[in-house]
Formats: sequence, C-alpha cells, structure tokens
Amino acid sequence: MKFVTAAAAIGALTLIANPAAAQDRTGTVQVKLLGTAVLPDGKITEVVTNGPGLPATLQTEADDNYVPTAAIEYFVSDNFSLETICCITQHDVTATTGLPGAELVSDAKLIPATLTAKYHLNAGGIRPYVGAGATYFLWVDVDPGAATLPLGVTDTELSNEFGLVLQAGVDVPVNGSTAVTFDAKRYFVDTTASWYVGGTKVIETEHQLDPWVVSAGVAFRF
Repeated sequence: MKFVTAAAAIGALTLIANPAAAQDRTGTVQVKLLGTAVLPDGKITEVVTNGPGLPATLQTEADDNYVPTAAIEYFVSDNFSLETICCITQHDVTATTGLPGAELVSDAKLIPATLTAKYHLNAGGIRPYVGAGATYFLWVDVDPGAATLPLGVTDTELSNEFGLVLQAGVDVPVNGSTAVTFDAKRYFVDTTASWYVGGTKVIETEHQLDPWVVSAGVAFRF
C-alpha cells in the first residue's frame, strides 16, 4: 500500500507539473536535502537460542522513525547516475504477540550505508527514475530493552549485514538547477539479535527488517 501511494503521487506530479527544457546532466552533481520516514518491519523469522524460555508465539516489530537525510548523486550520463545517502536512524523493538508491549531492544542506532544506480527518464522536463543497489546496515549503538533487564541482560547486539535496495522517484524542476524531489526505497536486509547476561548469550533471534524509506525534499544541481 505504501508503494502504491508513492507511485500514485509520482504519477500525479508528472501530469500536473510544468515541463522544463531538457538539459544534459552528464558530469553534474546533485545534492538532495530530505525529510525521511524509515518504516521497518522487524519480525522474528527464527529463534536460535531461547535460554529464558520465551513464548513460542513471540513476535516483534521495530518502530518507525522520521529523520533528516542528505543524498549526493553523480550523473555518469544524462540518463544514468550513482547516488549515496547519509543519515542515522533510531529504533526500538517491541513484542507484538507472546509478550505484547514488552520492549526488547532500546534506542538501536543505525547507519544504512547505501549506493544505488539510477536510470532517469525525461517526461517533458520532469525526471522520473528507477534504481537498484546495495546497502550495509551498520549498528553503532544498541541498548537492552526495558523488558530484558529483569532477566539480567547486560548487553544487546544487532549484527551488521549487507542487503539489496530497490528505488523509484521523481525530480520536478523548479528552475535550471533546483528541483522538488520525491523518493521511495525498499530495503531487503536481515539482522541477528543477541542478548547477553555477562558474557553468556541467552537469546538469539533472526529478524527480517525490510524497511520502506520514503523521502521528500529539495534537490540542488551543480
């Protein structure tokens, strides 16, 4: 549903925006300043270690986060570009079934290092695009959730992982070097969560994150 909504918005903009003269963008750099919604899943796909005897019905989700982001894009040719993004996003992981409402992970900070290759169309000056690429989810700080502290948990870790990214969006020119931009990415990446009591691992679970990352903002081309 989120992808359908984003696609509909992009289509509407393509119909109503004023066309701008096409310009060859080969060799130029575009910087985007964005407001971004990070909408992860976070569900458990496998329980590997279950020392405390967690319920078999345990399921989790990661909460959404809204952050400022920046993207830098280099145009290899008029229709092809490479783009990377910069942001830090923070999430809690909470049980939805089995132990509903129990906070299992707190304030997990993530750097989603991402590089995509994009193909741009020219629709009368409006530039819709699609892209694909790779990501590396780097967790820089993770705290045990409040519900795990009574179990004696002293440390929580989320594994750093590689994944894939699909992307679609549109740049709507305002003038020759500035545009309004809308972007949607779907990440496909997992992580292994581990909880420790002292140096002993007492819980280990596999999680499917697969977040939607939806952005809107302003682009400046140099």
